[in-house]
Amino acid sequence: MSGPLRVVIADDQALVRSGFGMILAADGIEVTGEAANGAEAVAAVRRTRPDVVLMDIRMPQMDGLEATRQIMAGGSHETRVLILTTYDLDHYVYAALTAGASGFLLKDVSPEHLVAAVRLVRSGDALLAPTITRRLVERFAPRDAAKAALHRDLSELTPREVEVLRLIAAGLSNAELADRLTLSPTTVKTHVARILSKLGLRDRVQAVVVAYETGLVSPGGLQ
Repeated sequence: MSGPLRVVIADDQALVRSGFGMILAADGIEVTGEAANGAEAVAAVRRTRPDVVLMDIRMPQMDGLEATRQIMAGGSHETRVLILTTYDLDHYVYAALTAGASGFLLKDVSPEHLVAAVRLVRSGDALLAPTITRRLVERFAPRDAAKAALHRDLSELTPREVEVLRLIAAGLSNAELADRLTLSPTTVKTHVARILSKLGLRDRVQAVVVAYETGLVSPGGLQ
């Protein structure tokens, strides 16, 4: 993608917005807007069309989950939402993903990891913290394998694509997938793109959920 990476920061604490803004600006990332609540976040996105929104969950007037839903439903632009919160709770994870978020990080993330996450999400990838991935397995793992298998047909995937999907569910990045499978990064990107296309999915987050729902991965099955 050409041009500077553009970000809107939505958090009800001015100090948090300022701190994130300084971290991003120091790495050459442009902050196009700030918001103290979900309604302001939706307005800022419509006004500035950022690449990524850093979205707090608990905010007044409209929370970050509803703001994410509205942003995802609000147009054809490619804005991605990266949830940032202090609340490492299962129901927030589930709600954020179903609202359309492409990533979920806790606010104690290091500056380096924050910048890397924003760049990763902007590139069209999706990001989940390792602790979140493990919780998702337990949240979405099917209780009835037969019923789960009916939820989504994976038969169109090649054996290699099934393997890639399983590793995506384990939380591996494209670079880690390339290293694990001894493939080039370009080949990995092609496999991921084909998986998303065949299953009609928006991004890797949705792929992770499908892997759990179909029983492709299960608690204790990730390495």
